[in-house]
Amino acid sequence: MVDIQLHNYMLARLRVTPGTFHRYLYTKVNWDARLVGIVGPRGVGKSTMLLQRIKEENDVAHSLYVDADNSYFTTHSLYELADEFVKDGGRHLYIDEIHKYVGWSRNLKQVYDTHPELKVTYTGSSVLDILKGEADLSRRSLLYHIQGLSFREYLELFHEIKSPVFSLEDILGHKVEISDLLHPLPYFRQYLVSGYYPFALEGDVDMRLQQVIQQTVEQDILQYIQDMKASTARKLRQMISIIAGLAPVKPNADNLARELSISKNNVSEYLNLLERAGMLGQLRDDTGGLRGLGKVEKVYVDNSNLMYALLLEGPNIGNVRETFFYNQMRVNNPVLASKESDFKIGEYTFEVGGMKKGKKQIKDVPNGLVVRDDIEYGAGNILPLWHFGLNY
Repeated sequence: MVDIQLHNYMLARLRVTPGTFHRYLYTKVNWDARLVGIVGPRGVGKSTMLLQRIKEENDVAHSLYVDADNSYFTTHSLYELADEFVKDGGRHLYIDEIHKYVGWSRNLKQVYDTHPELKVTYTGSSVLDILKGEADLSRRSLLYHIQGLSFREYLELFHEIKSPVFSLEDILGHKVEISDLLHPLPYFRQYLVSGYYPFALEGDVDMRLQQVIQQTVEQDILQYIQDMKASTARKLRQMISIIAGLAPVKPNADNLARELSISKNNVSEYLNLLERAGMLGQLRDDTGGLRGLGKVEKVYVDNSNLMYALLLEGPNIGNVRETFFYNQMRVNNPVLASKESDFKIGEYTFEVGGMKKGKKQIKDVPNGLVVRDDIEYGAGNILPLWHFGLNY
């Protein structure tokens, strides 16, 4: 029989789980698949999604939610738990933060192969390459990636202002209309500082953001690099701070290596790890083609909230605007570096700036568009920056 303490822990978590707001990914997940993984940075709502699913299915008797670092696993294996759960009539096993369980992929494979009647959903750090663990899960697991709140989601969660998702075509066609939102700019400015992570509702945002940065570097990445030293964690934290002060910056391996006192060969590896961990974003050009990802042209801090947390004197507002655009649009669109301007999505080129941003830089560029902050509405090829936060 499954430990009653595990069941009680699930019930306690369910009692405090909100049910009215769902992240954008919730309806896209195939919850009926046999093995589902949801990965993403810390603090974006992965755990809440699992608990909401149990609540809304109203199937507590046949469901079990566990944290992978629960003390239960000091004397029991994940496979043992699944085996006992199935014998008790269990049908849906939800495992939170799977990356904290040593040998997670091997155990998941064993559960999958032994209990075809059991459906398993797990969350994990975006640092981990879930499909390339000790056991090959690539043919078994559906994997979904989630990032922080869009501006649209922020409006609903923090201010109960609901908006549909607007496609890129809707935004470019000036079709954005939210009846309950008369003046969006005050909300937008709040979002840029503290609206990306759902935990901001609980207060003490700056302290929580500092904890996210620390735990991501010292715990999540440590799980990925088993022999990582404390000095390496400090270098990663230092790299984030350096880029925050310069971003967007064209990466210079020689300069970064010298600044951090590391080998030039480690620079690319560190940047990739921090990108996967949700700390940085790397904007690439279109040279990748079928060969894979293109050359990195600019490095950004992942989102504007992190920029404000990292820079006590406040980040450059121009950098914040570009960071917001890249962060929000990359979820549903292949955002690339533009040779003529800031960004390119398909056939369109985007120049991002403030209220007085002109058209000079894109005047000879086909399908060139100016994205301006501090305006409520646009016209022609001038578009409000906040509109691009309604894309997911």
